Amino acid sequence: MSVIQLNGQDFPLGSSGLVRINAGKLPSGNRISIFTYIFRSKNPGPTVLFTGGMHGDEINGVEIIRSSIEKGVFSNLKCGTVIAIPLLNIFGFINFSRDVPDGKDVNRSFPGSLSGSLASRIARIITKKILIHVDFGIDFHTGGKDIWNHPQIRFSPKHPEAKAMALKSVFGTLIEKAVVSKSFRKIAKDMRIPILVFEGGEALRREAFVVERGMSLIKNLLINNGMIQGDLNKALINHVFKKTGWERAPEGGMVTYIRQAGNFIKKGETIVVINDPFALKEIRMYASRDAFIIGHNNAPVVNIGDGMIHIAYEEEKFAYLPSK
Repeated sequence: MSVIQLNGQDFPLGSSGLVRINAGKLPSGNRISIFTYIFRSKNPGPTVLFTGGMHGDEINGVEIIRSSIEKGVFSNLKCGTVIAIPLLNIFGFINFSRDVPDGKDVNRSFPGSLSGSLASRIARIITKKILIHVDFGIDFHTGGKDIWNHPQIRFSPKHPEAKAMALKSVFGTLIEKAVVSKSFRKIAKDMRIPILVFEGGEALRREAFVVERGMSLIKNLLINNGMIQGDLNKALINHVFKKTGWERAPEGGMVTYIRQAGNFIKKGETIVVINDPFALKEIRMYASRDAFIIGHNNAPVVNIGDGMIHIAYEEEKFAYLPSK
């Protein structure tokens, strides 16, 4: 595309800039804008979208894109275009909240409506003003409150282009995960745009390890599509898991983790120890199957039935073959 028009501004090949898209007002009357960066090479090529902060408390995703912009990852593109949005849900961000002030989840509000809820209006901006320009992209997320996710990529098993893109990323941990109704990934899939979801770390935390892995993913994707120069950060084996589930607390109490996210476990091994606060009782949790731990609960005290260990299983292994 020789010229991309974004919110009334024209961006020909070779141009870059920042567009502030109005997303509404605070009760005080202060306007809130979605800061949208666009970087264009002089040479035509694909348009890639990177989004963070769909949920306002997911700080790692915001930092991955912010750091990529600051460090100039997109500044010297060999071809194509990058659209980078560090923070979609500014309302949630300033309130340390996953959702917008009315309690709605932006990622359950697509394709959105300009006459709908605040979450729906933000979703409509992305659907109508951003996605129409995009060929593929990554939406950066983080675990929920007290849930730490091992860095991973999620893709739809019914979207072959998304799976191929995930494998090509040479990231290491890939999870088949069906799209959810009214989600960003669902509307993108309906528009035939492959979007991967990155998950890493915990809500309301800024973690250097997770940020480094997210930036490595961005660079790998751009290198593999000929958009920037550099050497791939290779994970020679992509672990592709087809199913996930939770190991849940059989009783409440205080928690000691024996195994945690990033570990492979064997059926029958001890993974968690739960103690009552009076030193009268100890409960051991055992792995229900051979699996890989993709997330664990960081809460020091849990209730019966709480998800403790998030596991992935039924693995396929694909050797990564570098492009010729």
